[in-house]
Amino acid sequence: MSASLRDPSLSVPAKPPRGDRAGSLGLARNLGLVIALIILCVVGVVSAGDRFASTDNLLTILRLAAVIGVVSIGMTFVITGGGIDLSVGAIVALASVWATTTGTQAMADDIGWVAMVFSAIVVGAVCGTINGVLVAYGRVVPFIATLAMLASARGLAEIIADRKTQIIRNQGFLDFFGAEPLGIPVIVLIFAAVTLAGWFLLNRTTFGRRTFAVGGNPEAARLAGIRVQRHTVYLYALLGATCGIAAVMIMSRTTTGTSTHGNLYELDAIAAVVIGGTLLSGGRGTIVGTLFGVLIFTTLTNVFTLNNLSTSAQAVAKGVIIVIAVLLQQRIANRKT
Repeated sequence: MSASLRDPSLSVPAKPPRGDRAGSLGLARNLGLVIALIILCVVGVVSAGDRFASTDNLLTILRLAAVIGVVSIGMTFVITGGGIDLSVGAIVALASVWATTTGTQAMADDIGWVAMVFSAIVVGAVCGTINGVLVAYGRVVPFIATLAMLASARGLAEIIADRKTQIIRNQGFLDFFGAEPLGIPVIVLIFAAVTLAGWFLLNRTTFGRRTFAVGGNPEAARLAGIRVQRHTVYLYALLGATCGIAAVMIMSRTTTGTSTHGNLYELDAIAAVVIGGTLLSGGRGTIVGTLFGVLIFTTLTNVFTLNNLSTSAQAVAKGVIIVIAVLLQQRIANRKT
């Protein structure tokens, strides 16, 4: 047996990694996303005028994009690795409720608001780990495993909060996450940091190469020495942790923790990832594409809101865009085969 088969760090995936480094195809795909975003901005300016083009509205778009964007970065890893997670919204809700209980806030008063942040991230990571164990070791289909977590996490959040909204009273937490250094909201800076970290992890580390390999061909990855099951657990735990971070961000925006937070986040996150160019079948993922996908959907929602279009129309538009994106992915995949 060769050294590359014995040492996972030396292993080479059966298919070459296809991410943000995928050459001209990746550049063309990202250019298409940029053009789509520019078109949306033009439509916004034409239809809403200064209401869309104002600095305040730009910051509003970025604030909205930040929360779902952090979840989408984590979702990119899971989908690239060949999985799916329908429970992200419920995990965000559970993490926000857990971090705003009377006990957690009392602890934050004693040792600092970091306790609230830590508890939210830990709750998210634990939920993600449970998903990963069910999928990897329990051999439960990701759709079913995460659907069960969706129901369980949302239900547990309702039980803990007694279906009431929990108000954040820790002023240090509110002051830190409500700050705007250089006019940029802290949650936007957090989104930027998570995006950069996600890009580096996916494209410049062994962890990222293993993720491409596991998503492209799990059996070949196993034969190359990659512990596929353990890596799958890591991917879901990573997504859970990003849900915890998103929970902290939405807590800072709303100053509350509630079981209704994160409603339909799974739809928005999956949509942004797919629009960005990550294959639903796994093996190809792009953090840059996901970033543009998030901005496109957030800008679309903003344009609809400024023009007084209903949320139902927004949902229909998102659904149509997702279907078109998947059909285009299949067409590109068929051309390559």
